[in-house]
Amino acid sequence: MRSDKIKEGIEHAPHRALLYAGGLSDKNIKKPFIGIASSFTDLVPGHAGMRDLERQIEKGIHSGGGQAFIFGVPAVCDGIAMGHCGMRYSLPSRDLIADCVETAAGAHQLDGLVLLTNCDKITPGMLIAALRLNIPCVVVTAGPSLEGSCKGETLTFIRGSSEAVGRYRAGQITKEKLEEMEHYACPTFGSCQGLYTANTLACLTEVLGMSLPGCATASAVSSKKRRLAFESGYIISDLVKNNILPKDIVTKDSLRNAIIVDLALGGSTNSILHLLAIAASAGIDLTLDDFEELSAKIPQIIKLDPSSTLTMTDLDNAGGISGVFKTLYEKTPEFKNTKNILGQSVSEIAKNAWVDSNVIKPLDNPITNNPGLAILHGNLASKGAVVKISGVDKDIFEFKGKAKVYNHEEDAMKAIVDDIVKAGDVVVIRYEGPKGGPGMREMLAPTSLLVGKGLGKKCALITDGRFSGGTRGLCIGHICPEAIEGGIIGLIEDGDEIEININNRTINLLVSDLELEKRKQNFKPYINDVNNGYLKKYQKSVSGADKGAIAQ
Repeated sequence: MRSDKIKEGIEHAPHRALLYAGGLSDKNIKKPFIGIASSFTDLVPGHAGMRDLERQIEKGIHSGGGQAFIFGVPAVCDGIAMGHCGMRYSLPSRDLIADCVETAAGAHQLDGLVLLTNCDKITPGMLIAALRLNIPCVVVTAGPSLEGSCKGETLTFIRGSSEAVGRYRAGQITKEKLEEMEHYACPTFGSCQGLYTANTLACLTEVLGMSLPGCATASAVSSKKRRLAFESGYIISDLVKNNILPKDIVTKDSLRNAIIVDLALGGSTNSILHLLAIAASAGIDLTLDDFEELSAKIPQIIKLDPSSTLTMTDLDNAGGISGVFKTLYEKTPEFKNTKNILGQSVSEIAKNAWVDSNVIKPLDNPITNNPGLAILHGNLASKGAVVKISGVDKDIFEFKGKAKVYNHEEDAMKAIVDDIVKAGDVVVIRYEGPKGGPGMREMLAPTSLLVGKGLGKKCALITDGRFSGGTRGLCIGHICPEAIEGGIIGLIEDGDEIEININNRTINLLVSDLELEKRKQNFKPYINDVNNGYLKKYQKSVSGADKGAIAQ
């Protein structure tokens, strides 16, 4: 065992003395050392219930013949960090989490890990660490919250708070109604109820084979989740014994399967960043070309909140990811028969699955023949941009409008609140990319405000930043190259015409090449001031969004 390096032999008496000081017995010191990387924190509602899951995992580890050690990693709630400078820390936290897990497991020579996670950047951060370390690992995603209810109206986080702010600004609801909704939008702990980034990544982790079947969709407050946590702890010692490694499970085929499911579900655009980064940590060549290729072949078979009233509860009741396997596998040649950490194949899981075809539509009768996500190109995005098609009304798949340009999310928010942004405008928010932000902030606040004010089908918003999985409307993110690196988005001026064509997968600034050359001669990038701490280090090392925004 790896842990023999700290517990076997005369020369390791000092190490054993310290382990005994922690309460280990003579019997337990001989067992596999299993770390529980827990992202518990009272700050993040998606993680506030993890103390109970830690206990279940620990029970499972000891029942399965291992010795458990819990250690903590940071977690950021994107919803709380949203709309202010705190969001700059969200995406960078992914790499920080990976570093923390790698450091704890590497320094103490752990034999295996159970990775307890839930929200947006924590799950990919832990997967990146698992692949860097390449020791036996199981991922436990803590699960979604239940839906809220207010006087007969079913609520989710986005509809009950973010979009409700826009409705209040538009005079559609009273302040008293807004206050009622914010109290009831999130009635339990757990990740937000729709197919936002946290739940998208939970689903893709199950597709990759790194979590147990059913884990992605089981509610955070369910007994099913507690059982899954116990089972995840129970099996890790067998994975150690049989040397089942993350790089055996996460392959090019399983990553492409994850892309297929992402497209079929209409998941968060953030998943593209994270899958690219996960692939890079495994040394696998995955690019935007893989997304573009598959997006031409995969229809959307389910639509969840924020694009519909269905939630993760409905997906779980309809068969969960196993039901999605059953729907996709036999009729999608690109979907490969990969295996999970238990050795179960996609075909085996699909064969034994149940699916409610009223929720998870069959391939011959999909929600739409369009995929959930798409990659756009054009002079505005020579290296690509991303759109969540599932959140866009088909009537605005082709859109042309005049630019209103802002160098900060906050400036754009003020313009929307003050009714400066009108129907037909294209809101441009730049210098919010990985380097320019730094940190590539999410733009949930302005997009939700546009929807709430009735402009969701009348305006577009483009950015070199990114969007929450809860975003809907004509919102184009991850524009590459970003403004600070000389991307065309940095040359846009108020009043310029921008044309977006989702059908043709294009996004273009309708300004002549001659005029653009003139603007380049006078171009001086706007620089966001950051302190000399973590964000400054991140800014110096991070790659572009087209490469996964990886800090190296």
